[in-house]
This record gives sequence, C-alpha cells and structure tokens, in this order.
Amino acid sequence: MSRIPDLDFWKLCGSGTGEGFTPRPNTAVYAILCVWPDLEAAEKQLKTSKVFDQYRKKSNETWTIFLGPSSVRGEWAGKKPFDADHNLDDGPIAALTRATIKPSVALRFWKHVPAISNVIGNNNDVMFKIGIGEVPFFHQITFSIWPDVNAMAEFARRDGPHARAIQSVREGLWFKEELYARFKVINTKGTWNGHNPINIREYR
Repeated sequence: MSRIPDLDFWKLCGSGTGEGFTPRPNTAVYAILCVWPDLEAAEKQLKTSKVFDQYRKKSNETWTIFLGPSSVRGEWAGKKPFDADHNLDDGPIAALTRATIKPSVALRFWKHVPAISNVIGNNNDVMFKIGIGEVPFFHQITFSIWPDVNAMAEFARRDGPHARAIQSVREGLWFKEELYARFKVINTKGTWNGHNPINIREYR
C-alpha cells in the first residue's frame, strides 16, 4: 500500500460481528480506507494497482464508495487525513467517527454500543452502517450513510442511547484521540450482500 502512487493516507480495517458494532472480530468482512488527491487518481489506482486486484480476487464481492470530505475535526494517528473541499448539496451524505479508546474505560464504552446499534438499526433513514476498526476493542470506527443532512442531524440530536453515550464520552474523557468527518457520497461501485445499497443516479 505504501508504494501505490498518489495514495496520501490509508488504513486497513477489520469489522465486528453482526453489523460491526461489537468488539468481536468478523473475519469475513474487511475495509480499506484510502485518501487520494482527486477522484481521477482514485479511480485509476483502484483499477490498475495490483494490490487492489489481489484483494478483489480473494473476495466474494466488493463494494467501493467514493467520498468527498465536507467537514472534518480531530486527528487520526496524529494526522489530519482529509481536506474539507466539498459541499453537501442534494443527495446522500456519509458520517465517519474514529476514536482511540482509553484502556481504563473500554468496558464502559462498549456497554453503550449495543443500545446505539439497535437505535440505528431501527432508524428508517439510515441507508448503510457498519462498525470497523484498526485494532479490536481499542480503535473504533463507525461509518454510516444518510439520505441527507437533515436526516443525520435529526438522529444526532434525538435523546436516547446515542446522545447519552456522547455525553458520557465528553464528561469522562474516554478517548485519547478522536476524529469526526462528513462526506458527500460521489459514487458507489460493486455490491454489498448482492446489491448496491446506494444508487447515486437516483439523486442526479
């Protein structure tokens, strides 16, 4: 990965069981996060680089989401990986949170997760969601896609397990490092469980 041209930042991630929001690893689902200078570089390297071809050959299916950062705060491994240079106009948006959990509070953190997962799972607005991570239990990443800004904001503001977990995180200083980012969903390719969950052409 480090020898791929134009690849500014990358992370190899595993997922948890179920929809990923558990510390128990799922050895069948993996995610690769890549940051490129532009869409053209991303499409070219994903098509021509041997490493991505090797991953595709070893997979039953792959799904690729092309994203444009619109807002970012925080750091990831001491770096600022995304430049916010896209506007959130009509169409789906993605939200990514990444945190390094302090070992002393890891058990308390994960006690909140099942209730949050259930709330998201019962939300008719969320179009896709998964929990992934670099290191099980301590490096947590949530990724979700919503039909628009209002739908995501309504979920974030609503009182419930998600809001209470955020309050606990802030009051207890549970994270050593954290990053929050929003993205415009530019395009998607491939399938997830046999179909493409996000049809961008419907919004154009």
